[in-house]
Amino acid sequence: MNKPLLKTALALVAATSLASWAMAQSTVTINPPAEGTVSVEQGLEAWSRIFEVTSHPRCSNCHAGEDGIPMWSGPSYGKTRAHGMNIQAGESRVGAETLPCSTCHTSSTLGNSVPHAPPKVDGTWLMAPAEANWFGQTSATICGQLKDPARNGNRTYLELAGHLDHDLILHWAWNPGGGREPAPYSLQDHVNDVLAWGVAGMPCPTN
Repeated sequence: MNKPLLKTALALVAATSLASWAMAQSTVTINPPAEGTVSVEQGLEAWSRIFEVTSHPRCSNCHAGEDGIPMWSGPSYGKTRAHGMNIQAGESRVGAETLPCSTCHTSSTLGNSVPHAPPKVDGTWLMAPAEANWFGQTSATICGQLKDPARNGNRTYLELAGHLDHDLILHWAWNPGGGREPAPYSLQDHVNDVLAWGVAGMPCPTN
């Protein structure tokens, strides 16, 4: 894909994401614990729950690597395998180089009620950046990614929690419809764990 076209695609993604950010209704409370009230041990307990979410198919299937190939895994898909139809999100992470994700994953909730139909969501359907490759990764690896500003979008733990609040595609993980297994706990629980982990100093396990 030529660079001008790629830049245009990335600009469209950014514009749509900003629009989604502006239109989103607040669905969770961002209320971090007071500094010094969460121990490292408690932070690691919060992280263990965060890892359950990040490694769950609802999240990890689209947090794949530099090859830009999303995955199909979890109870809804049977055998774990690469996304069908030779889908590749490319450098743009929206499929602009080949077939845009939005060709099937349209901005509508209609498909969420239909088993095996492409899940749909308001906002931009896209793969996470290659720096956030979670699929098949260990708890320590994902934790290191999320606490590293160079790989987490230069976000603090408060900004990571805020990202969960107003990025609509992430909300879908807890309400996927169509008989799909949702991410564990709840969106609010997950945000609370991110906040507790952050106040504890963002500790990471060793494996």
